[in-house]
Amino acid sequence: MFRYLCTAVLAALLIAGTVADTPANCLYSDIQGSWTFYEGERNLDNTATCDTVDPVREVKITLSYPDVATDQYGNVGTWTLIYNQGFDVTVNGRTYFAFSYYTSDNGTVTSWCDRTFPGWSHDVTVRHWACYYAVKDTPVTRKVHVDPFSVTSYRDLMQMKFTRDRQELLVNEINRAQTMWKAKVYEQFEDKTFEELIQMSGGRRTWVPQRATAAPVTSSQKQRVSYLPKQWDWRNVDGVNYVSPVRNQEQCGSCFAFSALAVLESRIRIQTNNTQQPVFSVQDVLGCSPLDQGCSGGFPYLIGGRYGKDYGLVEEACNPYQGVDSDCSTDTSCDRHYTAEYSYVGGYYGATNEVTLQEALVQRGPVAVAFMVYDDFRSYTSGIYRHIETRVDFDPKVPSSHAVLLVGYGVDAASGEKYWIVKNSWGEDWGDAGYFKILRGVNECGIEAEGVEATPIPL
Repeated sequence: MFRYLCTAVLAALLIAGTVADTPANCLYSDIQGSWTFYEGERNLDNTATCDTVDPVREVKITLSYPDVATDQYGNVGTWTLIYNQGFDVTVNGRTYFAFSYYTSDNGTVTSWCDRTFPGWSHDVTVRHWACYYAVKDTPVTRKVHVDPFSVTSYRDLMQMKFTRDRQELLVNEINRAQTMWKAKVYEQFEDKTFEELIQMSGGRRTWVPQRATAAPVTSSQKQRVSYLPKQWDWRNVDGVNYVSPVRNQEQCGSCFAFSALAVLESRIRIQTNNTQQPVFSVQDVLGCSPLDQGCSGGFPYLIGGRYGKDYGLVEEACNPYQGVDSDCSTDTSCDRHYTAEYSYVGGYYGATNEVTLQEALVQRGPVAVAFMVYDDFRSYTSGIYRHIETRVDFDPKVPSSHAVLLVGYGVDAASGEKYWIVKNSWGEDWGDAGYFKILRGVNECGIEAEGVEATPIPL
């Protein structure tokens, strides 16, 4: 149970459950404006759970679109929305993160976008931790939506099975409809329920109602991209592979963690000329991080970035992957690897586009991206993927956001089509040895709208 200890209004908004398991829906238009951050004593560390807040100071911060934060003393910093579920602020040497507030009653979700759950703050050296919550100075109209997973008819639909016959019908229709990419039947999806497939596509908490929008490409960005290579692939830079191995998330919605950790794995390889090749523990994230929903989903920004910086990452042997939610059982004697810097590509959520992705990729290394998984994508085996509407779609038109690793880009010599090269987390037996190509330059399935990058600190 979360408790706010300073005002009766907030105390009346108590709910049970885990704050990270959030269906909130708050946009820039809801969050921008003047806020009061109610902060407790700055004498904690990263073990603080922040279930409660006993405020001893008030910090006034104005959040201006798209990324400017100004405190009561006139200090200017930065902030970003984190998808639609929280925001991250850094100003005057201190950083703040919290999830946006919501209540849920029998599947009816109310988003209170003018306040947050208790969150964490600390200075930029990751010292002097405190708990806090924030309230917007001007109230925002509450938003109400129905969680589709709470509807009986929808739950029944999720128990439908992806039979081999249905797969074969889907594959045949895809291959007849176009020649840009090839589909095939996969045994690993046979007789899986829709809910199980949703887990493999990001988890139910990453369900999104529509494709995300990429930022417009500016004239200066068009000029800069002309200086970049026409082809790039971190698996083969002058004959050297800097990308960590393909892994398999299995039935757990842990793609957010696999993609976030893969960014750091690859960038450490780049920074150390492959002399360090760690593979980080996803299970540590699932069991120990307070910033995600375990096998129900999460955000690469919070894992590769804030978790990596505030708590650190351990290597796979310290907590081997189980593919299920678990308690924190990481070997405490293991060294932790930390993140130095992290951000959305372009600087804030909503700034990502084709050009900023290309620049980040070539100049700094692989990037975590997210895209909407439709039914046809699961059947991909080769070629340049683009979404194909079919008459035998299994999904009831409720796509989810799947996180993957962007490792390169190119242009098809025969067709002239531009594409991205992407590492998936469905094992080496899926796709092209675990990879796929997807159409580039048109924000196919939202893949150019949400890039995340982070800079690791090699040991």
